[in-house]
Amino acid sequence: MKKGNLYVNIFVMTLMLCFLVTVSACSKKKPAVDPMETYPSESAMTGADAEAEAEAAAQALAEEELQAERETEAARQAAREAALKQEEARSAFVNEDIYFNFDDASLSADARMVLKDKIDWLRNNPNATVLIEGHCDERGTSEYNIALGQRRAESVKMYLVNAGISPSRLSTISYGEERPVDFASNESAWAKNRRAHFKIQN
Repeated sequence: MKKGNLYVNIFVMTLMLCFLVTVSACSKKKPAVDPMETYPSESAMTGADAEAEAEAAAQALAEEELQAERETEAARQAAREAALKQEEARSAFVNEDIYFNFDDASLSADARMVLKDKIDWLRNNPNATVLIEGHCDERGTSEYNIALGQRRAESVKMYLVNAGISPSRLSTISYGEERPVDFASNESAWAKNRRAHFKIQN
């Protein structure tokens, strides 16, 4: 073999060896990874957090509004119940009379029990003024019954004043036998008509 051919063969073999080494190295190299494909962008994370925060804030606001609505309704209900209770107490004060024995202006034990409730109402309503009406049954003359009715009204007024109610809040009038609640002429009707009645004037 000629010396020149030997050099050519060596050169070709060297090139082939370099080629094989390069190909082997490239096959073992890991492919490059795009970090944008693996991790979410900063702007994407910020948007998700903002959306979650906004949703939580909206839920908290809705709960606060619901609680405020419940408290408002509870306050309204309490006000309605208080107004109803006050109206019932006012009606009881007006509609519950006290009664007297025949030809008598003194207060019975039952009458005093009723008056205690009226005293409580007057104390709870310090601006109220009251007219006390004295009434009688039909027996006796008109003049006598007017006087008897007045004594009954004054007896009630004195009891209230002694309990601490200002006399300036109380006035009296007698109707005698003129305004019966029962027009029958018997003991039952007469017992109903011997009474003191109360009217709230303001």
